[in-house]
Amino acid sequence: MIKQPKGGQFNIGDGRLSGYIAVTLAFLSFLGVIAFHFPQYLTTPELRQSYNVDIIRYVMFAALVVSGALGLWNVIRNVNKRAALIAWAFVITTIALGGHRIEVGEFPTNTPYLGLDWFILDLLGSTLIFVFIEKLVPHRKQAVLREGWQTDMQHFLINHLLIGFALLAANQFVTQIFGWSVNDSLQSWVQSLHWGIQLAAVLLFADLMQYTLHRAYHEVPYLWRFHSVHHSVEKMDWLAGSRQHFLELIVTRCFVLTPIFVFGFEKSVIDTYIIIVGFQAVFNHANANIHVGWLKYIFVTPQFHHWHHASDKAAIDRNYAAHFSFIDYLLGTAVRGEDKWPERYGIVGGGMPDGWIKQQGYPFNKKKKK
Repeated sequence: MIKQPKGGQFNIGDGRLSGYIAVTLAFLSFLGVIAFHFPQYLTTPELRQSYNVDIIRYVMFAALVVSGALGLWNVIRNVNKRAALIAWAFVITTIALGGHRIEVGEFPTNTPYLGLDWFILDLLGSTLIFVFIEKLVPHRKQAVLREGWQTDMQHFLINHLLIGFALLAANQFVTQIFGWSVNDSLQSWVQSLHWGIQLAAVLLFADLMQYTLHRAYHEVPYLWRFHSVHHSVEKMDWLAGSRQHFLELIVTRCFVLTPIFVFGFEKSVIDTYIIIVGFQAVFNHANANIHVGWLKYIFVTPQFHHWHHASDKAAIDRNYAAHFSFIDYLLGTAVRGEDKWPERYGIVGGGMPDGWIKQQGYPFNKKKKK
């Protein structure tokens, strides 16, 4: 919606930063009021139980005020008035639809749904946290809205909206295929373990499953067609990890959830695991130069995972782990000499089209070799 000058750097006084913030907050508020109108279809059942609706109302009110004020400020200074008008249009529409005051009555909870609330909260939280980190300790100087961000935002939106379908597919897979392996005695023993031991175990088991499946995506040519969508990102940042073929997303969820289902960890452990995996999945792709010393041989860091996305010859089919880097070191698939960062990212030879729809069809239309 807003044309970004070449180079993407914000200049104080040009109105672009305030314009982006105004439009983003206004648009998220608009989506929020739509979710309030149709909660049975646009909100995630598991998530509804975790957040306070009154707090969401206050956040929406603050977002509307900030968005409108920034738009007015741009108009007064006669800079980036287009962004101001777009923001005001969303603000006015949101208020006309009830704004933060809209009432929510009783509604059925067993309806099909899209995770619009998950998209709003995750986008707002991820933007505040990771854009700040990337600007505080950047690996490379690049714009917040760097080249290719539109495609990645499409992935981010659609993957969040279809989270209900993905979870349903994963639950059906695990219960139907591995339901026979559930043992009450084993699960009782697991739940009797210390909470910290359970958390370490669920992270390790999930990562071992992730490692095995991830390696298969790279080494089996047919599976690589799907995984290559994720590797087509050529500019790494917090949003880059969202680029993923939807079938791969579902398959990965199915297999990673299997050990969690079989061992029956406590709910609080699983909830903590979900938070950690959600954070680390974004953090590993971030454009952040963070040094952790010798801990890099134990835990996955942005530098470690950036090498996985590198198109440098030495980095092809390396660094598969998502949580624990020692898995790759033990199994001989770690990139050695990580004092430096890779020079290039993306698929060797390129060829990936832009846009979510084209990328979903890519594995079926063309056999792509690495």
